[in-house]
Amino acid sequence: LVIIIIVVLIVVLAGAGVVGFLLMKKGKNKDEAAQEVTAPAATMVDLSKPPTFVALDPFVVNLALGEGDRFLQIMMSLRVSDAKLGDSLKGFMPQIRHRINLLLSSKLPSELATTEGREALADEITDGVNEVLGAPTGKDNRATAPVQAVLFSSFIIQ
Repeated sequence: LVIIIIVVLIVVLAGAGVVGFLLMKKGKNKDEAAQEVTAPAATMVDLSKPPTFVALDPFVVNLALGEGDRFLQIMMSLRVSDAKLGDSLKGFMPQIRHRINLLLSSKLPSELATTEGREALADEITDGVNEVLGAPTGKDNRATAPVQAVLFSSFIIQ
């Protein structure tokens, strides 16, 4: 009887210890979450001025020959600073498409296989299009540049 009481007492104390540990851990997570909520966001989206996107016609290019005969089919949109600029891009479209075609066809399939490679490609396209438009390039100038980002809606390597 004494052994049963001791075993039950040990199980109850162990259970209480686990519950106490979990409650302390949960409280710590709440404090961290509260700090994250109070910290201001680095970039805030202005909901009164929604972004403007310009969809480009699909691109199909042969990739660089270093890793065999492969091609890339890609659909993308450009995030531009305002709707007026989106309409004005039509006049530059042959030059923009030429720049993007040259850039895409210079890539190896292995360069585009990772998320980092695709993000780097999006940055290169953004800089290339801004260069065509005569705007400053680089990540530091994206907020004021005419083309702020490139977004892929389809990305197929075959």
